[in-house]
Amino acid sequence: MFAENLGQYAEPDIAPSGTLLGLLQRGRGDGTLHALAAPRPEALAALHRCLADDPRRNWQVEHRSLYYARLHRDLDAGLDAVAEHLFSPQDHTDPREERTGLALSVLGHLASYGNVGALRLLREYAARGTNWQWALDELAVRDDDAALRRLGPAVLARFPRTAEGEAELALALRDSFEPRPWRLWEEDPARPEQRERLARAREQHAFDRWSRQLRSAAPRPGWSVREVLAWAEETPLPPEDDAARRDFDPEHARQQREAAAARCLAAVAGPEDRPGLLAAARGSADAARVAALRHLAERGDPEALDLIEAAVADGTPQVAGRAAEAFARMRGLPALERARRWAGRDDVLGAEAAAMLACRGSGGDARTVLAALRRTVRSEGCDTEALWPLVDGVGRLNVTCAAPVLRHIYRETTSSQLRGRTARALAATDPSFAASFAVECLWDCEESTRELAAHAATTGDDRVVERLRRLAADPAEEAGVQSAVLGRLRPGTEPR
Repeated sequence: MFAENLGQYAEPDIAPSGTLLGLLQRGRGDGTLHALAAPRPEALAALHRCLADDPRRNWQVEHRSLYYARLHRDLDAGLDAVAEHLFSPQDHTDPREERTGLALSVLGHLASYGNVGALRLLREYAARGTNWQWALDELAVRDDDAALRRLGPAVLARFPRTAEGEAELALALRDSFEPRPWRLWEEDPARPEQRERLARAREQHAFDRWSRQLRSAAPRPGWSVREVLAWAEETPLPPEDDAARRDFDPEHARQQREAAAARCLAAVAGPEDRPGLLAAARGSADAARVAALRHLAERGDPEALDLIEAAVADGTPQVAGRAAEAFARMRGLPALERARRWAGRDDVLGAEAAAMLACRGSGGDARTVLAALRRTVRSEGCDTEALWPLVDGVGRLNVTCAAPVLRHIYRETTSSQLRGRTARALAATDPSFAASFAVECLWDCEESTRELAAHAATTGDDRVVERLRRLAADPAEEAGVQSAVLGRLRPGTEPR
């Protein structure tokens, strides 16, 4: 089950929203409630599928580990399936941390709940597993000093005593998220050779950082506008570091260079340079055009809006997208008035214009924002990030007739962050929210969504007060959620 090839992680296979698996993959509160009511084998199969095949669209920002850990504890699921996943043959052929990171984080929460088996499994994986750094970070905030010291020899044995091995050790030390284990190993009086080796690695890391700063190819003060624009057009080179080179994305590097060039223009451009910048913003050199557009837009140049519209009309798709992003960075009444003209366009500029009205528009823009929200759902579905500002906007503008489409987004989106934003919008627009979605949000995977529910959920549902009490007593719960919960449970406070 866990040992099978689970594929690439870019587009997770998400089950329909009405199924138990689909609810758990989305991290919805109803997923936990349905799992606890379902036959135990069915619930365990769905939970194990989520741990084996991370369902998050963006695993770096969406939360699931505490959500799955709580369900794992409530189902008394055992650790055999998790161990099978972690130590499968795939651990040696697929070293990406996305494959095992979620399961390791769940083990960390289970260890916090007093599960000794989870702690042992983390130690074993830190000693033998490919994604050992993640396991070590989980242990760093949960294990005792003696157990962490015993891991030192096994971890350091991963790095051969060669020049390449010592360089990899310095890199691992540099990239460690939690320094506690490394400090314990370096200070271990029983292993002086280990202490010397780590001290050398720390010195090497400091020297490498100083060397990189000396070799920096970034623009220097004193460059002219012409030189900055020429630098923007240069092709970014891959980094010298092997690990960074593996993750090098040329398109992302070009975007970073364009943004850096725009910042440099802010430092070197004067009034006398405006004609040259206007010419660059009309020109055919893509990177220089984008940098000039962004610079002019950020300064509210009178011609910036027309130049942006022209770039969207005649530029490459990349230039059109960057031009629309430059428009999104503009402030002031002229940009807002132009957004009202552009919001009906069916292109990237129209999308950014609608987003601007959602964030900064007035009550008179409510109909336009709602139309953009409906159009985006129809054309791009419920998972596009283009929905985020529009959902926020209909909530901010209190567009009560948006509630039906918001409920649809809430149910269908696979993004737990978008669902949280949608819940906030529903709290502002839907009178039934407190007695409906707010109740299930008390079990949601995102802490901000649970906090909203703790403020809003009505106690007309018998489950609410009991859930509030459990959250208040849960040591793993976030401070913001517990503060909201205690505010509802405080004597003399009448929950709604």
